[in-house]
Amino acid sequence: MESQVNRLVDKVWDRYNQTPPGQRVMIAIGGIPGSGKTSLARAVAAGINQKHVQQAGSTDSVNDPVAMAVPMDGFHLTRAQLSAMPDPERAHARRGAEFTFDGAAFLALVNSLRAPVETTSVAVLAPSFDHAVKDPVAGSISIGPRQRIVIFEGNYVCLDKEPWRTASDAQHMDERWFVDVDFTVARKRLIKRHVAAGIAADAEAAAARADENDLVNGAEIVAGLVAAIDETIVSREDASWS
Repeated sequence: MESQVNRLVDKVWDRYNQTPPGQRVMIAIGGIPGSGKTSLARAVAAGINQKHVQQAGSTDSVNDPVAMAVPMDGFHLTRAQLSAMPDPERAHARRGAEFTFDGAAFLALVNSLRAPVETTSVAVLAPSFDHAVKDPVAGSISIGPRQRIVIFEGNYVCLDKEPWRTASDAQHMDERWFVDVDFTVARKRLIKRHVAAGIAADAEAAAARADENDLVNGAEIVAGLVAAIDETIVSREDASWS
């Protein structure tokens, strides 16, 4: 798996070096829940930043990296918004499904980052997700003018449905990647994750959540994948992106 990451790091780094200084390189990494897309995005960003430090030879490059991984999690609708839906019980039960995200806000962020950037440009703020309070935190991720490589990752960033389709088209993203994983492997990871995060009380409850929500969403993601994918990265049972 390390060789895959190294190849992707080199690919994005080469593209960055060929990109005019007033533009960002933007990558969308999609995948089903439990595919490993978050870990992959972080590993690629870390590899790029290591290259940047080696080239620049400055501690400023460590403190103000050129690449950032930006998760889609911050665009979850809040619990209050879910409660205001016509069927709040279903909305809460299906949290994580496409309709429980603010796709329009995600597209607005992508548009902001696609605009020309200068050294004096103000930072663009993105939301994160606080798992302790189980809600997004607005403006908690700062993407400054030095962050000229942005790697978005999330379930729906490569979904062939508006507004996700527009957010990932060739005018917005330089490349679209998809992390392919066997559903059985993803299920095992999700069960461990849900128990460790306190989302489920035990493995049985975690398995039910995976089967009734996460993998249902996963089927929609695979069925609705955009046609133009630049990289398909296979995540195996023993995958380690580091």
